[in-house]
Amino acid sequence: MNTVAPYYHQIGKEVEVFEKTYVNKLPFLLKGPTGTGKSRFIEYMAHQLNKELITVSCHEETSSTDLIGRFIIKGAETVWLDGPLTSAVKKGAILYLDEVAEARPDVIVAIHSLTDHRRELFIDKLGETIKAHEDFCLVASFNPGYQRGFKELKPSTRQRFVAVSFDYPEPKIEIDILVSETGVDASIAKKLVNIATKIRNLTELGLTETVSTRLLVDAAKLIHSGLPKRLSAHVAIVEPLSDDLEVITALKDLSDLMI
Repeated sequence: MNTVAPYYHQIGKEVEVFEKTYVNKLPFLLKGPTGTGKSRFIEYMAHQLNKELITVSCHEETSSTDLIGRFIIKGAETVWLDGPLTSAVKKGAILYLDEVAEARPDVIVAIHSLTDHRRELFIDKLGETIKAHEDFCLVASFNPGYQRGFKELKPSTRQRFVAVSFDYPEPKIEIDILVSETGVDASIAKKLVNIATKIRNLTELGLTETVSTRLLVDAAKLIHSGLPKRLSAHVAIVEPLSDDLEVITALKDLSDLMI
């Protein structure tokens, strides 16, 4: 197991909440925009608890079979291969379903019996029910603001989890994160955070996603390694946000003025 702790800057009481959630064997839900530290937080907590972390990045084709397992042909015989969910349930790992709302509906059905008092997984193809290991923990994340109304979690599903909302850190903390993560000068980190704050407040641009802390870290890394500041902001902050030429031009002009 990795002995170096992932860098994570605590914003509120999320570490304490997760620790108590884990002790009580409750499922945990992270809500928030892309790039606000949800995945890094779970990596940090897995390290703190000294537990294996199994991450599944969910997408529209992710099915219950992908998570639970399937029969495969091996030589002249057919053998069963556990999926990541089954493996985690058996050995007591933390299973992290990133962007769970993107997955197919049968994924939610498959995890239901793991999110209540039963803590068990039914494997239909084997006709078996597996009791979760004492240390098993189910964690999921989703972005409530993304394609609102299309990829929402049902209230009946959300209410099976202890939930914590993640958002962009306040400027001072975000500056500290950039400096700690990249070694960039604090004055440059402050300018990058100011650009992000300005763009996040430009709701009239109709951006699907706005500037994440992750994008700022990328820009800071490029600057710290010698790429010009304005070019770094263009390629790491502005370009990933939109394909609309007018929007890109406007955002480039804005960032050039601020860095």
